[in-house]
Amino acid sequence: MSLIVLVPDDLGVRVLSDVEGVRPVRYEPGRPLPAEAEGAEVLVPKFLSGTDPREVFAQLPSLKLVQLLSAGAERFIGVVPDGVVLSTCRGAHGGSTAEWAIGALLAIYRDFPVFERARQDRRWDYHLTDTLQDKKVLVVGAGDLGEQFRRRLEPFDATATLVGRTARPGVHGVAELPELLGGFDAVLVVVPLTEETTGMVDAEFLSRMKDGAILVNAARGPVVDTDALLAELVSGRLRAALDVTDPEPLPSDHPLWTAPGLFLTPHVAGSCTGHAERAYAVVAAEVARFARGEQPANLVKGDY
Repeated sequence: MSLIVLVPDDLGVRVLSDVEGVRPVRYEPGRPLPAEAEGAEVLVPKFLSGTDPREVFAQLPSLKLVQLLSAGAERFIGVVPDGVVLSTCRGAHGGSTAEWAIGALLAIYRDFPVFERARQDRRWDYHLTDTLQDKKVLVVGAGDLGEQFRRRLEPFDATATLVGRTARPGVHGVAELPELLGGFDAVLVVVPLTEETTGMVDAEFLSRMKDGAILVNAARGPVVDTDALLAELVSGRLRAALDVTDPEPLPSDHPLWTAPGLFLTPHVAGSCTGHAERAYAVVAAEVARFARGEQPANLVKGDY
């Protein structure tokens, strides 16, 4: 008997059709579920869907696994029904997000936005810029994304130092952050959003960063205290690159839009060509494990 997996798009059907012992069934998010939902044991929610997943869970009496297309699971932790396990798509989007972080740092150090504004004004604004070379970046988050970032940063002759929840060989523990922050040119935040990390980057955190340093947030908006960051940006002491904000989307009258020293993108770090294919490659591997009676490799335990 095949394992019924509900997927939100045709790509999911095609990819999972090749997984032994699995029967993918297409569903339309926001519309009535197909008849096969009664026996579906796995649900793949739509990528970055804003709907309340509990509405779908209530219609799936046989549900045993929720397999995400995203690495972030904050909308699902504590929400999946008892007895149902949750697995993320860790490994699918880390490379793309690390690429965004490298690009953001390059844009700031090499004044690309400044030169683009000059081009629009038809001004030949020749001037020296800073460089990513020889910079030291502190990476808060030592999972897949942090490792992907370090691998991409080192060819630029810059260095990355990783910080995880607990210390281990090659990784500092989060308790060491107060002593570490002042020694780096940039701080990249790539932690999952949990009760522990909400507001982690507060006024005290920012005050410990060296003058002129760059805060890069590729995690989730609420990891950073927006008002505290705004105060540092307005003062000119720090700069920042944000792919995520709190609130999000950013209201048109929000002061972040006009804050100096800010490079801002609309939560697109992982949204690039091939992202769906990379995500479903991870999903297929996770569902194949589950179909064989094994635990998914990206199983969420507690708050990650």
